[in-house]
Amino acid sequence: MKRLTGTAKDETLIELQSASDVQIAVLTAFRINLHSDDNNGNGVNSLSEKETLPGNTETERLRPSTDTVFFRDGVRRIDFVLSYVEDKDGEKKQERRREFEANLEKAGLELETEDRVDSKDQKTYFLKIHAPWDVLATYANILKIKVPFKVSDIPHGQDTPLEWLSHPFRLPKHIMHPQEDYFTCHFDKTKTDFYLINDKDTFFPPSTRNRIVFYILARCPYHKEGRKDKEKTGIKRLLNNGTYTAAFPLHDCRYWKRARNAECESERYNLYKHWARFLIFYKEQPLNLIRKYYGEKIGIYFAWLGFYTEMLFFAAVMGFICFVYGVLSYDDNISSKEICDAEVGGSILMCPLCDKKCTFWKLNSTCLSSWQSHLFDNEGTVFFAIFMGIWVTLFLELWKRRQARLEYEWDLVDFEEEQQQLQMRPEFEIKCTHRRLNKITQEMEPYLPVTSKCARYCFSAATVLFWTSLIVACIIGVIAYRLAVYASFASVIKDPMRRIQLVGRFITPQLATSVTASCINFITIMILNFFYERVAIWITDMEIPKTHLEYENRLTTKMFMFQFVNYYSSCFYVAFFKGKFVGYPGKYSYMFGKWTNLRNEECDPGGCLIELTTQLVIVMVGKQLWGNIQEALLPLMRNWWSSRGRRHHPENHYSRWEQDHILQNFTQLGLFYEYLEMVIQFGFITLFVASFPLAPLLALFNNILEIRVDAWKFTTQFRRPVASKARNIGAWLEILNAVAILSVVTNAFIMAFTSDMIPRMVYLYAYSKNSSMQGYVNDSLSFFHISQIPMHNRPEDNWFDNSTICRYRDYRYPPGHHKQYTHTMQFWHILAAKMAFIIIMEHVVFVVKFFVAWMIPDVPSDVKARIKRERYLIQEYLHNYDVERLKLQLSASFMTEPASEMSLTTDKHEVLSECL
Repeated sequence: MKRLTGTAKDETLIELQSASDVQIAVLTAFRINLHSDDNNGNGVNSLSEKETLPGNTETERLRPSTDTVFFRDGVRRIDFVLSYVEDKDGEKKQERRREFEANLEKAGLELETEDRVDSKDQKTYFLKIHAPWDVLATYANILKIKVPFKVSDIPHGQDTPLEWLSHPFRLPKHIMHPQEDYFTCHFDKTKTDFYLINDKDTFFPPSTRNRIVFYILARCPYHKEGRKDKEKTGIKRLLNNGTYTAAFPLHDCRYWKRARNAECESERYNLYKHWARFLIFYKEQPLNLIRKYYGEKIGIYFAWLGFYTEMLFFAAVMGFICFVYGVLSYDDNISSKEICDAEVGGSILMCPLCDKKCTFWKLNSTCLSSWQSHLFDNEGTVFFAIFMGIWVTLFLELWKRRQARLEYEWDLVDFEEEQQQLQMRPEFEIKCTHRRLNKITQEMEPYLPVTSKCARYCFSAATVLFWTSLIVACIIGVIAYRLAVYASFASVIKDPMRRIQLVGRFITPQLATSVTASCINFITIMILNFFYERVAIWITDMEIPKTHLEYENRLTTKMFMFQFVNYYSSCFYVAFFKGKFVGYPGKYSYMFGKWTNLRNEECDPGGCLIELTTQLVIVMVGKQLWGNIQEALLPLMRNWWSSRGRRHHPENHYSRWEQDHILQNFTQLGLFYEYLEMVIQFGFITLFVASFPLAPLLALFNNILEIRVDAWKFTTQFRRPVASKARNIGAWLEILNAVAILSVVTNAFIMAFTSDMIPRMVYLYAYSKNSSMQGYVNDSLSFFHISQIPMHNRPEDNWFDNSTICRYRDYRYPPGHHKQYTHTMQFWHILAAKMAFIIIMEHVVFVVKFFVAWMIPDVPSDVKARIKRERYLIQEYLHNYDVERLKLQLSASFMTEPASEMSLTTDKHEVLSECL
């Protein structure tokens, strides 16, 4: 195969291999000029125009640049690239490649090979693939690809009165709407004159072209002619067995510079300039351009992420207002003032919080933590918890409307998922050796026997259960650490006035224990997450799902189940278990029994809510920081040197396929991890938001960065993925709905059992003598006689300031009472108030949720009208087209020789059947 090559020493010289190469080059240049003149102004139309393009010097006119997306003739577009190297097992792989490429040519594809001597590593061959018009038209018909047949006449929404305020956030119209709005219908190869085809070379966009070519590659066999080895089919198997090293469509240009060829779209450059740069974080996303370049599946992800970020703005504002309310009401917190008062809190002696190592302590030592708790545990928190229950409903319902609008605008209304997602996986066909007759297709197809399926499912369930138990065991280990370390922190306090020396003046042993335990828990989470990601993929592969959709759904279920337990279990412990089962002095509850000497943790007088806040902040912020480091900094450091080298070399040093070959491959599960990260974050800001109203604000900042990091990865670090379609975000929407419902329950229980809001309200309205919170602290603490503390519970330091009574957090009768140390009536009143609050809050929020969901239709009315009008126009135009075509064919038949009545009737029926 003849090639035009350039020397590396002198870029201005061209070395032609033979005289025939000169003739080919001259003819190629002539064909390019003719093609440009006939291309409706899309190409370079004259020599003067051509001379203005960079790189078109006198010596380079005969040779196209290697940084191009066209064949060497400069006319045929490269729709796909395969790469391979020769190794020890070369003969067998070479035979596969020979058969595969021969079958590709039989399918109508055109191939062109770049020899390894032309590549920079001198090892890699590149096979360039072009799909001509006939192939594109045939498979567009098979895949039911929608194409334009009429310019849309539906007017867009009118300008709003204050639209000028949004101008700083807008992008240019040619970026936001890279193509005109058309009415579309499924392509039919027999009716090409019905569609708006101005140029067959540009009628199908590059994303559609690479989708069609990949469809052919995935089904093209590589067995010898005459054999029917169905397992020897598809590019995926050839990649798995090493026959080819990579298969990918090309980016249209370098991301930092426009393409040299004026016929190339330079959409990658536009995406980088108007979307992927961090300095334009405040700009809207060019969703239509994303969809046009990457396909609908990636486009719908960024549309969802952008909408989620927009809705987070309202939750973040409301959460910030609640936090500000807590700050402004700082001085009105009577309970904290009493705790900090030397005459009130300083005179209250508290019982030890652990055995032996912990001594008696003054209540005013928790002054700072009580003030910190007030920032998040106040009246505004109840309102914010109710608001978030309504917000999550609005988010999901409004997203359904946005999704319906995108389905119409992106021609996904009649999209059949069976065409792509319900296709049988190659791995299923290979591993399932049993065959049975398909009653629908009447063909033998592979299947998995029931006994094998049950055995695989049982093993999978056992594996999931084992790893879930391992997470629970790790959480129990962290709890045991908290109990042991708290005693260590408490033992270093020698000053009876509680001036803490080890961890500083402003950190109590409770807070120090919570912070260190949260950090250890986060490290454990990351380690388990690393292993389980691989285990989940392994057991899902072991189950051998039949279709791609089934595979993704099973993996999604396993991964989210694991992540749910992994990330949220520690928060559930602090919220619903810590401080709830501690007993009382003389009868404490122990973890694993009394022999362990690990007494269950108590909440300090400031409450457990501040510890839940600490746990949530460390895990949530730590996960987001680690995720951004993995997504941005590590790839940037890995690719900085090679990218720097490529950017400072002329483009003809590195061909377009070589530049894309060294980029990272975007796998089928690439978006899976992006969705998983955001759904886990969604759980943090909904399930436990009552404990930390600033969580939506932190999530908002993270997502603003996340959008640009993901955009930067797609445009600079990844090869161009094969365009694929998706109508929605799939199984993730059902998971979001489940998390939204669960969040109402968790926040109600947090406000009832973790927060001190209900006990304070009961005291204020039922037990306060002057309708104020004065005396609440003293009322919430019970009495215990020090002499009745068992010896194994008594502290080693017997200092107790000549007191005979210590206090503890509970509602029990004092010593000497005939019901001593049993719960008082106030305890049952508070418990009844908590249960009533849970029932009322849940019912109010659920009623509002269902009412909002009923009020907001899933599909906007204008979208319904547009869909109906488009379907009406399709039927009308196709009917008129068929009628006119039938008239022309019938009139042409009458101009021929007269035929018998029977033959004339037969001809009419044949023509009619052909048209219909």
